[in-house]
Amino acid sequence: QVQLVESGGGLVRAGGSLRLSCAASGSIFNVNTMAWYRQAPGKLRELVAAVGSGGDTNYADSVKGRFTISRNNTKNTAYLQMNSLKPEDTAVYYCNLVIFLPGRPDYWGQGTQVTVSS
Repeated sequence: QVQLVESGGGLVRAGGSLRLSCAASGSIFNVNTMAWYRQAPGKLRELVAAVGSGGDTNYADSVKGRFTISRNNTKNTAYLQMNSLKPEDTAVYYCNLVIFLPGRPDYWGQGTQVTVSS
């Protein structure tokens, strides 16, 4: 069984910063992708950023230059450093793990609330 535990959400003023963490435990294969998604009220869940086990990254256009995703493979932990936060970044942020083995499902964390006040 795989578990994802997120931390680091909270309330911050526009222009501020937050750092999210996602710790994965359980039966995790070395080759995988860890990602952060977010869902604002009334909107669909969207990809924010992703990082492969080799360190390759991908970002949504709306966060490029402001957010940085990274990972520590030894700790099986992914991080999302969020700078220059805007009110439109307000959402529940979810950690996602994709393991590249046949038959393995996507795994999701419980979500952490990020609220940016204007």
